[in-house]
Amino acid sequence: MERKKIDMTQGPIMKNVFLFAIPMILGNILQYLYTTVDTLVIGNYCGKTSLAAVGTSAQPVEVLLCIFLGIGTGVSILVSQYAGAKDAERLRRAADTATFFVYVCGLPLCVLGWFATPLILRAMGVPADTWDAAVSYTRIVFFGSLGNIGYNMNAGILRGMGDSKASLWFLVVSCIANIVLDLLFVAGFGMDAGGAALSTTLAMYLSWVISVVYIRRRFPELRLTWLPHGFDAGQLKQFVRLGLPIGLNNSLYSLGHVAIQTLVNAQGSTFMAGNSVAGRVTGMANIAVTALSSAATTFSGQNYGAKNFDRLRKGYIKIPVISGAVTLTAGLCVMSFRMPVLRIFTRDAAVLLYAERYVRVMLLSYWFYAIFNGIICIVNGVGLIRYTTVVNLLMLWAVRIPSAYLIDRYFDGTYLMLCFPISFSFGMVMMLGYYVFSRRWHEIIRTGLEEEGGGGSRAAG
Repeated sequence: MERKKIDMTQGPIMKNVFLFAIPMILGNILQYLYTTVDTLVIGNYCGKTSLAAVGTSAQPVEVLLCIFLGIGTGVSILVSQYAGAKDAERLRRAADTATFFVYVCGLPLCVLGWFATPLILRAMGVPADTWDAAVSYTRIVFFGSLGNIGYNMNAGILRGMGDSKASLWFLVVSCIANIVLDLLFVAGFGMDAGGAALSTTLAMYLSWVISVVYIRRRFPELRLTWLPHGFDAGQLKQFVRLGLPIGLNNSLYSLGHVAIQTLVNAQGSTFMAGNSVAGRVTGMANIAVTALSSAATTFSGQNYGAKNFDRLRKGYIKIPVISGAVTLTAGLCVMSFRMPVLRIFTRDAAVLLYAERYVRVMLLSYWFYAIFNGIICIVNGVGLIRYTTVVNLLMLWAVRIPSAYLIDRYFDGTYLMLCFPISFSFGMVMMLGYYVFSRRWHEIIRTGLEEEGGGGSRAAG
């Protein structure tokens, strides 16, 4: 079968971006279902304290995983640059190094997470009525870290190669497995939150296995192996140089969410459950953001690697703006049927009150985040990660968390979600400012203009 991959260095820009993003959007829908099934099954078969446990348990796992998944983004950036430069040898070495990284990081995280779970949840102030379910859920999800890192690393390789369709099929299989196992473990065996975590963990390992099989068959030139057998020290340093700031940034970002979750926990299990349910609905509006952002990274990385600066110049504004427009449209659509969707998860009136309030605030402001994240991914794709890291940290630690604490202290803690649109607006303005004031970015754009003036650019559409 012929391999189909998208070359971002030629052809109509937005057509390629959407062709790349559509499979990822479908995949994100499946990932949304993947996590939503846990909430849906638990909400209908267990109760609001289990819902609260699942909602608060996701945050500490994210903190540690984000560091390693950030390295996966570094892998994706370099693979896209190597693919743009048609460098087969460095692509093969990148696959070897990525496999080495999966095991070196994934196995210790499984063990560390299991023993650290009670300490983490105690620090988060998890209420007594949700404690047992939260510990069980978090420990089992940590045990799935190896599969999670392995799958996301391979997905990064595929994105860098221009193949965004394969991950969709991996997720189809794992989503079906997750649904079946959720119903079996939670509804059938009565395993509560721990059963939901076990089904998610097993499904993630299945995705990892399928991704390895696919890459070995469809991209044999990468020579991807099941177990590590060597690595390129220079490339590993590059992965870390590019990915670690992104990973630390994302991890600190998630740690900030833990700080906010602590404020949420202080409002009680009903408010916690409302936030957990609302997160499943607002996740619908985030589906396009992550897909278009990944497409932006691949577009930027491939064209930068190919030294096609004119084409990069033609897409650096267009992609984030369209991402914002798509996200706003999706948010307004979801807003129109938010209550019927929320009632699928719970019939508790108090939980629904808090969930509906959260949904309204988030869906009307998420397009700020879409533009902000689109620009960040364009800039990250060319390897200019220092400024984006600083902005992300400021957005969280200097704006979002302080505003959340001020809202809780001087206004009403049940309106904590207002801290998100405040920080989204700040981030968008700061990244637009990068386009305006960055000397390095101006050099890239000026080179693109010179290419166009010299008639050396390719048709961009």
